[in-house]
Amino acid sequence: MSFASIDFLIFFIILIIGTVIIQRHFSPRIKEIFLLIASYFFYGYWDWRFCFLLLFITVISYFTARSKNKKSIYIAGIIIPLTVLGFFKYFNFLLTSFTNLFNIDAITLKIILPVGISFYTFQAISYVIDVHRGKIELENDFIKLALYLSFFPQLVAGPIVKASDFLPQLREDRKTTLNNTRYGIQLFAFGMFKKIVLADHISVFVDSVYSAPSAFSWITILLATISYSLQIYFDFSGYSDMAIGCAKCLGYDFNRNFNLPYISQNITEFWRRWHISLSTWLKEYLYIPLGGNRKGKIRQYVNLFTTMLLGGLWHGANWTFVFWGAINGIALCIDKMLPHKEKGICKKIISTIMTFAFITFTWIFFRADNFETAWLIIKGIFTMQEGIIQLFSWSFIALILLAISTIIAIIHSHKNGEKEVNGYYYTVDLKKTSGLTIFFVFIGLIICLAFTGEQPFVYFQF
Repeated sequence: MSFASIDFLIFFIILIIGTVIIQRHFSPRIKEIFLLIASYFFYGYWDWRFCFLLLFITVISYFTARSKNKKSIYIAGIIIPLTVLGFFKYFNFLLTSFTNLFNIDAITLKIILPVGISFYTFQAISYVIDVHRGKIELENDFIKLALYLSFFPQLVAGPIVKASDFLPQLREDRKTTLNNTRYGIQLFAFGMFKKIVLADHISVFVDSVYSAPSAFSWITILLATISYSLQIYFDFSGYSDMAIGCAKCLGYDFNRNFNLPYISQNITEFWRRWHISLSTWLKEYLYIPLGGNRKGKIRQYVNLFTTMLLGGLWHGANWTFVFWGAINGIALCIDKMLPHKEKGICKKIISTIMTFAFITFTWIFFRADNFETAWLIIKGIFTMQEGIIQLFSWSFIALILLAISTIIAIIHSHKNGEKEVNGYYYTVDLKKTSGLTIFFVFIGLIICLAFTGEQPFVYFQF
């Protein structure tokens, strides 16, 4: 059940009405059970068999965390979810890679990749580790832990929500209120606009170029490459906004997952602003345990590279993702070697453009199905290949809107005296007629401009 569907709209309206009724007439416990059932229904809407896998991961996390003083059981709480993830996501990839390496004929299994398995597996692992480290309290209530791992807004494509952020909220009597709903639906609407108006329109152009790069001119290929940077940002940040908005309507708070990543002046800053929940997870549960920056510069570079390499593999069972992670890891190491001094406005603009250009280049390997396609894209650009010229208007519209919103954010952050630029959404007061008018006009624009073809969220595949 996608957020951008009529089915979800009906599901969410029923959920909100049911939650309001329950919190008025029943205990918070009943609300938790109701949300848990709704979350499993949401997940099972794709394939009911996935629910058993989610329940299995939950049971493993619950019991292994309770035995935190027994190291073998604690390690099992990490190894078992990783093994499950590895089987569903990487078994055929590793088998195929092995057989190709030794030129052996082999039969692959027909394995259906459960939606969102990478996200709830990482949440389960982080919960077990944090309990073992003593950073959070053991959750004795199975229902609360199950709801934390299955809560539908973030279940299938993030953000990756830490137990230390969400479990304390479940221990409070959080309610669905008008104020929360007014704010939440506006965040959801912004995310919807990003997804079905901008990202989905751009995806048509990007898909056509990547399906036959040899047929297009270098200027078209370059525009498609830049367009994919816009597509993946609007698609994934749009989903995150919708997830945060849904949670807010129900009385729960998620941290933001994107913060204007394309204004970054270096690769390190980019990874502080892009997919923040994953970057934070990799830092806390992989980079720091590997040694972080505590064991000298050389070890720090090795740890950075290893973290990004595995981060690339997390995104998908394809060598292009591994390569994408590797070049990002190398870039992070180089960035750590360079001195970072205060820059003037011109140098800041140049640094931002160079960082965006590098990130856009790396997205080629992220988007391409294989190295052959990636090479054709790169070759087409740098050899100034001749072919079909297609200047896609939605790419320019998206770029202009992103530039305008960034300028507004810069002005807003400057007025508030913030040390760095932070993105924000301008929300209206829905208690006023003027606010309602603006909101419904915006909804009307979304409906009129929406791409009507079915385009799944990019991160559903991860």
